[in-house]
Formats: sequence, structure tokens, C-alpha cells
Amino acid sequence: MLDRARRCLDAALQLAAALLLCLVLLCVSLGVVTRALGDPLIWTDEVARFLMVWLAVLGWLLASRKRVHIRIRFFVDRMPTRLRPAVELGLLLAVALFGALTAWYGYDLVRRNLDIEATTVPVSMSFIYLPIVLAGLVTLIQAIGEAVEFLRRPGEAAAPGESGPIA
Repeated sequence: MLDRARRCLDAALQLAAALLLCLVLLCVSLGVVTRALGDPLIWTDEVARFLMVWLAVLGWLLASRKRVHIRIRFFVDRMPTRLRPAVELGLLLAVALFGALTAWYGYDLVRRNLDIEATTVPVSMSFIYLPIVLAGLVTLIQAIGEAVEFLRRPGEAAAPGESGPIA
């Protein structure tokens, strides 16, 4: 059941990222074409910026789900083998803390910008900060899940870049 939910989440993230990429391309192309015709649409730059923020966060989430985010293992790989599990668990807990703090401060940014409207489109500026909350929550949940998995099977837990949740 949980595996099916993960696969559905991963598929939804991939679909959303693909749709956002198409929207960004469409928006930027529309801006270029209307400028070339001498009658630019003023909202295309701002909408493209909003979409790019959302697309970047979805890329972050997809990379995290696949366990392919940048990770430097130089020091961990040179530690004594018996210390590595504790360090790995510590790193997962640090990532969970980072996710929690990101969500917390992202929520504060959303709250502070609820009453501020974007310049060219009738959308609250909090919309541009909303993906920060999403990214923080998903990062927190992912790190806690990986920590629990690691504690259950410390020898079998996949290292980053190895068979992650997305096949």
C-alpha cells in the first residue's frame, strides 16, 4: 500500500514537472514572439519566473526521491567502517532538520506575503514562496522515512545514487 502511494507520488511529481516545463517554454516563447512583433505581453516574464521557481522545486523533489541529489561522500568513505552507520543516521537527521526549518521559514514567507499582489498578474506573491513549504515538508518526510528504513535494516539501506524509490 505504501509502495503504491510512493509510486503515485513519484508519477504525480514527474507529470507536474513535465507540465510546468511545457508551460515555462510556452510562456517564454510567447514573450519572445510578442516582443518581436512589437507588442509585448508584460505578464510573461513574471509568470515565467513563478513557473521556474515551482519547476526548480519539483526538480529538487524528484532528485531527492531518486536519491541523486549532490552528496559528497569523501569524508564518510574514509571513516572507519564501524562509525559510518552513526554518521549516516546523523546526516539523515540533519537533512530532516533542514526540511523542517525550510518548511517553517517558508510558511512564514507565505504568511507575510499573502496580502501582496504580483505586479502584472492578479496572484498573491505568497504563491512564489509556497513551493518552499512543499519542498521542506517532502524533504522532512523523505529523510525521516530513510532514517527509519536505515534503522530497520542498516546493512541493506541503499546509499544515495543507488536503487532509490523511483525505478
